Amino acid sequence: MGASLLRLHFHDCFVNGCDASILLDETSTINSEKTSCANNNSARGFEVIDKIKSEVDKVCGRQVVSCADILAVAARDSVVALHGPSWKVKLGRRDSTTASRTAANDNIPTPFMDLPALIKNFKKQGLDEEDLVALSGSHTLGFAQCFTFRNRIYNETNIDPTFRRQRQANCPRSGGDSNLAPLDPTPALFDSKYFSDLRSKKGLLHSDQALFSEGNTDDLVEKYSKNLGMFSKDFAESMIKMGDIKPLTGKRGQIRVNCRKVN
Repeated sequence: MGASLLRLHFHDCFVNGCDASILLDETSTINSEKTSCANNNSARGFEVIDKIKSEVDKVCGRQVVSCADILAVAARDSVVALHGPSWKVKLGRRDSTTASRTAANDNIPTPFMDLPALIKNFKKQGLDEEDLVALSGSHTLGFAQCFTFRNRIYNETNIDPTFRRQRQANCPRSGGDSNLAPLDPTPALFDSKYFSDLRSKKGLLHSDQALFSEGNTDDLVEKYSKNLGMFSKDFAESMIKMGDIKPLTGKRGQIRVNCRKVN
């Protein structure tokens, strides 16, 4: 579940800040982000967050820790559990009372973006090119569904031929949309293989390979592929920066009783 929990925090923060808006279910007044393009039949781990929330509330005796903070800590602990770096998670975020499917559709980057679009997308969140490359490195973990990389393996040229054939074997031209492929060769281990793969044209998503395609970010990809320590350090710093996106503090927002609905 590690990669999925990390992704929940990312998809939360990119939509009006790290405020647990991604966890809210659809109601007559809430446009749930769970059914946005990026999250529908894809985002998962909601039950794990519910379970953590109930355990934390038990220990505290009441609602003290927000769902937004739980997402931030769960993301860090997932990375640590999969042998990645640790970092100090800032706490004190509060939970939103609204969600926005439209904002989710507009702000969560897609797997089809090229480098200029990715840079622009991250810049909108106050994140720079180094953050983009470091945080894309979270694709050292987890899997992607066939529909997200089909065009890449059938129509693109900057792709290793053997890798292309291997991926085509489990992702036909039509059908099999939700068939999974690992984002790097070791999908349950935080390492630098994701970056080595980009250098040998084995990026699974178009948006992965875009980071190593004779553009501004090639140098960073090269550095990270050779230096896990540097990648780990930069990744931790960028995660803290992402966790700082527009938090609700003070009297703004609330501490939800149930992460799926507004109090």
